[in-house]
Amino acid sequence: MELRFQTLDVFTQNRFGGNPLAVVHEADGLDAAQMQKIAAEFNLSETVFLLKPQRDAHSARVRIFTPKSEMQFAGHPTVGTAVLLAEERMRSGGGGQDALVTLEMGIGVVRVGVNTAGEGGASYAEFDGPKVPVRVDNIPSKEAIAVAVGLIPGEIGFSNHRATIFDGGNRFLFVPVGSREILAKARPSAVHWYDQLASDIGAFVYCAEPQHRGAHYRARMFAPLHGVAEDPATGSAAAAFAGVVYHFDTLPEGTHRRRVEQGYEMGRPSEIDVIINVEQGRLDGVRIGGYAVRVSEGVLTV
Repeated sequence: MELRFQTLDVFTQNRFGGNPLAVVHEADGLDAAQMQKIAAEFNLSETVFLLKPQRDAHSARVRIFTPKSEMQFAGHPTVGTAVLLAEERMRSGGGGQDALVTLEMGIGVVRVGVNTAGEGGASYAEFDGPKVPVRVDNIPSKEAIAVAVGLIPGEIGFSNHRATIFDGGNRFLFVPVGSREILAKARPSAVHWYDQLASDIGAFVYCAEPQHRGAHYRARMFAPLHGVAEDPATGSAAAAFAGVVYHFDTLPEGTHRRRVEQGYEMGRPSEIDVIINVEQGRLDGVRIGGYAVRVSEGVLTV
């Protein structure tokens, strides 16, 4: 069996930055075990498999795999897949066109708005978070977190920010640190992760000291038990991070845009837009936005 595949770099306007993604087309003939082997072969943070949608009005059904496991939802696969499908749909029409892409995922239907670029450019996509982030109890101790991410307890926390867990479709442990220098020091290991956190949860380590104008936070994301030692850009974590921003920064009524820079320590600069809506004194909704650019295509032999 031969299947067409393409790769994109996501949450960047520049090839060889952002988070790489593989998308395998017409994958209905594959079972889950085959998909997992292919994802391990690509060895990217995630690989997407496109299948026929269950409803004709939808764009595609997708399954998402890390090198080690299947995900019900993930952010950079959502942006990258939507950009790819929108560009293929509008390939003959040039750039600057808006499209709506509807993806069936394990978590449910996710709608993505795409503004397509011209030939060779980066298109921009923005999707609704699949759920409003909610805070989760049973936070590990500061000492356990510090050991797991390779820091010391005194380096965790800044201002009123403390370690929390939020679920915005996927659960993440959010670990605040006081500076980019501390952020750069983080050195997690799978062994310490398992011993101290006893979970396959990812950790989003962040500071409020971005390097570039227009950004508000800088972050790194580690998920060693998912086979992702470090992720260059994590849209699902950014969706849950909206709960952190709302909780600690006391956002007023209205819509607030925050930009997170990620992946710089890996040499893969990424920018993730987080759009937070606050209504009647509560967090009402989240949107995640970013660019994606196509990099390669080929044929996969199965």
